[in-house]
Amino acid sequence: MSRFDRYIFSHLLGVFGFFSLILVSVYWINRAVGLFDSLIGDGQTALVFLEFSLLALPSVIGLVLPISAFAAAVYVANRLAQDSELVVMQATGMSAFRLARPVLYFGLSVTAMMLILDNYLVPASQSELARRTREVSQNVSARFLRDGQFTHPAPGITLYIRELAQSGELLDMFLADDRDAGLRNTYTARKALFARTETGPKLVMFDGMVQSLTQDGARLSVTRFVDFTYDLGGLIEEKSSVSRGIGEIATAELLSESPSVMAETGADAPTLREAAHSRFSQPFLAVAAGLIGFSALLVGAFSRFGLWRQIMVAIVLLILVQVLSTFSSGWALAHPLGWITLYSAPLVGTGFAAFLLWLSQRSRRLKPRAAAGLAG
Repeated sequence: MSRFDRYIFSHLLGVFGFFSLILVSVYWINRAVGLFDSLIGDGQTALVFLEFSLLALPSVIGLVLPISAFAAAVYVANRLAQDSELVVMQATGMSAFRLARPVLYFGLSVTAMMLILDNYLVPASQSELARRTREVSQNVSARFLRDGQFTHPAPGITLYIRELAQSGELLDMFLADDRDAGLRNTYTARKALFARTETGPKLVMFDGMVQSLTQDGARLSVTRFVDFTYDLGGLIEEKSSVSRGIGEIATAELLSESPSVMAETGADAPTLREAAHSRFSQPFLAVAAGLIGFSALLVGAFSRFGLWRQIMVAIVLLILVQVLSTFSSGWALAHPLGWITLYSAPLVGTGFAAFLLWLSQRSRRLKPRAAAGLAG
């Protein structure tokens, strides 16, 4: 890059980093609030909350990068215009397309970041997040156990533990099972342990008894035991098989459209194609967003009141590009070859930017002619 390109490019990167940090923080905190309520309220530790928040970060970053690229391009162009740097650059004979070249470099750099995120980091993080979610959902101790409190792990189940020992033993346990409409079973044990087996989690109780009472109170039976195993399958919902979502699957697997992937995800071939090609088309929206933001501010004359009209035009054009992107995504899901339309939004957005650059260059050429005509 030339010195001019490096100058503009460095400004764009600096502002882009600032806006990305702000937007990622806002989106991340918004998601973290929901995670905090679900995890901490479910008995998980702060470390688990931090781990889940970090695993959700790549998808958040990929979501905000095009917006940050647009905001950075608008901000830099507006500042260059307010400081009259654009006027100086144009006076040296630089065309609008030449001025936009570092913005193109900047957009391609952001696109490269998004391609890495969407095709590698996001699927890996989503896969790890799903794995940890399954592990946390099976963490019985964190979900159900509270020292000295009556808890209700499931409808009709009441559980009380005097103390949860450091060794994992449940001391002086009480369990009431009212799920059977005609029978109430009450289990008491001096101590108990949770055991994970191939058929699901079990509760192993030692030195206790079972009291079975019919609902009409006509009969009570008491059974003492040295050890007793209670099936927790009714308390903990476990998936019979571990399946992946589309977001967890690598791009190469999505493009293969293999029957095993379709059976695992429950998606048809157009859905897999749409998901795979979106990972390639969406990053190029950063190029279109940056060019639209920069080129729109080149149109029109300098004003001490700012370039708000041009900024509003850029925002409207960006919204139109996003609407087209959403429409093409739906079209790709409904038609076998609809994935081709996924690339229309970046192309149309780049076309908008090229038209604005041409328009700004044309207006600059017409002004001297008009001034010469008035002088004559």
